[in-house]
This record gives sequence, structure tokens and C-alpha cells, in this order.
Amino acid sequence: MKRTTRNIILALILSFSVCAHKCNPQENQTLRSSGNTSPTTLENGPLFLIDNSSSMPTSESRQQEKTPPQQKPKPTPPSKPSGPEIPRPPIQDSMVGYITNAVVGSQIRIRSDAGFGNNRPDRAEFFYAQCGCNSATAPGPGSPPGNPPPPPPQGLVSNLNFQVLSTYGEFAPIRRFSLFAEVPLRWFQVYHFATPPPNFRDSSGPSDVQAGFKLAMLASDSRYLTFQFQAYFPTGHAFNALGTNHYSVEPALLYFQRLNNRLSLEAEFGDWHPIDGSLSPNSQEFAGDVLFYGIGPSYKAYRSERVTFAPVIEVVGWRVLGGLETNASKLPNNPIVSATDTNIVNVKVGARTTIGANHSFYIGFGQAVTQERWYRHFVRFEYRFAF
Repeated sequence: MKRTTRNIILALILSFSVCAHKCNPQENQTLRSSGNTSPTTLENGPLFLIDNSSSMPTSESRQQEKTPPQQKPKPTPPSKPSGPEIPRPPIQDSMVGYITNAVVGSQIRIRSDAGFGNNRPDRAEFFYAQCGCNSATAPGPGSPPGNPPPPPPQGLVSNLNFQVLSTYGEFAPIRRFSLFAEVPLRWFQVYHFATPPPNFRDSSGPSDVQAGFKLAMLASDSRYLTFQFQAYFPTGHAFNALGTNHYSVEPALLYFQRLNNRLSLEAEFGDWHPIDGSLSPNSQEFAGDVLFYGIGPSYKAYRSERVTFAPVIEVVGWRVLGGLETNASKLPNNPIVSATDTNIVNVKVGARTTIGANHSFYIGFGQAVTQERWYRHFVRFEYRFAF
């Protein structure tokens, strides 16, 4: 009886398996072709098919399980604007007060000068024309027309003080180039005449206007080498000793070097060249070339976020290459002598204070250290606004 019952159960199971196989031939074919099926058998043959796709992980799924989750991409920094970038020091880095600033930039400057003890004011017609205060010496451009030069000369000055108030503007449309102009007002007082003055007294008024350009041949964050060309126009009244009464040009090289965060060095070298100066009684050129040079280190002794204080010392010199001068010590003989090879050296001591990125103040004192001089003492005050 038990055997019979067992055989009946096996027959039913076998019949059910065969029926399932015949009823879904397409599904079975798909399972076989996918390779994800395996036949399960009993003792007497296959009973049913098992789908392994959901129970057994494949090699691809195992690889995906090992792969770490993808990280979010880091944001890329913004790209810098294209084009050449010329690092340069700001104009406020120039601390000198007498040497011309080599850094090209836009600025407005107001300067007040006072000179004491000018004993050769017409030397090479650098300060004023030969006849500006010596109207009877020669028929030069500063003397009244129609006046012959009677001897002895009259109005020869041997000691003169002067003051100059000048306004300077510079505009730099590009990094390496700027245009500038300066308009001065002059006052002077004569303290000693070597000969009686005929029609000459203390005077004041506009002096010779200056204009030119700067071109930086070398510009970096620590160094500047600049070519400057400046022209002088005879706008001052020469007969009143307010100008030279001739045009002049002045090419120069200017240099700035930052040695470290506090110490800088600045220098200049150039030539003042007169054009169509006056003639002496023996038809010699009274005006002559004047070579000039200077060097000045500065040290930023105090620095904060907004204020910088820097003492500066400058050595400035001139060498007269030609021309004449009226020397009162030669009286009663002819006082007009050669000015060629005259050497003048001054030492200037001062300090500059900068406030923020725009404002700068300078005050300094100059002293002649050679016997020949343009002045014995000199005082300068300056305000500069950079923009």
C-alpha cells in the first residue's frame, strides 16, 4: 500500500513537471539561452527549473559592489583674465622729494620751494636770463629793446632769495606712458646788488611752464627704468627775472629699485639743453648745457595698514657744460666770465608720509656742499594725490 501511494505521488509530480515544460516552451528557451538557469533533478529525472539571476550574484554585480561611490567633482577656480599683466609698484612707493619720480602713474602735485643765497642767478641762463636783473649789461632778450650795454653794468645781483609755488599734473592712459605739465609761480627778493639797480626791484608772477612725457622702458614689481622728455616754454617775464626767455629741452633717465620690503633706491641722470639763448656783448652764447644727476635711498621706518613714514637722503649734482655767468667778484673788470665746468652738489634730507593709497606728504631741507651753488639753503614742502 505504501509503495502504491508513493508511486502515485511521483507520477503526479512528474506529470506536473512535464506539463509546465510543455506549456511555456518560449520561457524555458529564454532561460536556457540566458545561462541563468540550472536544472534541478530528483532521483528519477528533472522536476523544475530554478532562475539563478536573482539569487546568485554575477561577476559584474560583484564588481559594482566593490566600486566605491563616485565623489562629487571639485569646483574649478575661476580662470584669470587673458592678456599680459605687468606687475608694478604704485606711484606711492616713490619716497624721494627732489629726484624725479620714475614710476609712471596719474597724479596731481602741489609743491612749495624756498631757496636762500643765490649768488649767480644768471649762470648759463638756468635760473633766469642774463639781463633779467642786469638790464644794462648786454642787449640780450631780457633787456629793454634799444638799450646799448653801457659799462659798468648796473643791477648786478650777488645775493637773492626766491620762492616757487608749482602745480603739476600727470596722466597715464596706459601703464608705461604718461603726459605731464607744470605751471610755476615765482617770487624773489634781492638782498644785495653789486651795482646800482636802474629799474629792477623784487618781483613775482608766472614763471616758465614745463610739459613733457614719461615712457617706462622697464617695469616690474620692484624696478622701473623710465625715459622722460621735458620742455620749458618762455612764459615768464624775463625782464622781471621770472624766466629764461628761451626754450629748453631736458631728456633724462629715471630709475626706481625696491631692494627689500622697506629699502628703496632712486636715481636720475639727464641734460638741460637751452635753445636760442641770449648773447653776451662779445656775441658769446650766454646759455649753456647743464648736466644733472642724483641718487637717493629711502627707508620705510614705520608701516601700518594705512600710514607709511620713510626718511630719505638724496645727493643731487649739476655740471655746467657751457655758457657764461655774471660774477660780481670780478668788478671793476668785466664781470661776465665762463661758467663751463662748474660743479654744484647738494645734499637733501627729508621724509615722506603716505596715507592710504592716494595721499602723500613730503618735507625736506637742502644744503649746498660745494663752493659754487644755485642756492645756499633750500626748503621744500609737497603734497601729492595719486589716482
